[in-house]
Amino acid sequence: MSSDKINPGLARALTLSHDMVSAAEKGDLQSLASLDLERMELLKSFRNGTKQVSAPDQAVLAQINATNERAIGLVEHLRRSKGRDIDMAAVGRRAVAAYADNRPRR
Repeated sequence: MSSDKINPGLARALTLSHDMVSAAEKGDLQSLASLDLERMELLKSFRNGTKQVSAPDQAVLAQINATNERAIGLVEHLRRSKGRDIDMAAVGRRAVAAYADNRPRR
């Protein structure tokens, strides 16, 4: 696949997709959202300016899709992890409240 046949906007979108995976691995949701907005604009521009998608561009779109699925998986894992942390904090608060109510009186 020759890089001179690939749409430059799609090539940039693929780079941003890889950056999004890196941000998701670090848990940097603010950067992730910013990168996603930039990538979305590039993809919209490609969609609006292209009548027929070439084979090299289709391959890049498939890579973008696969990378996007990986980023989504990482964010979902992070969301579940935070949910477990919140649940454990709630259990801890209930335990503290239960022990606080049962202190021996003097």
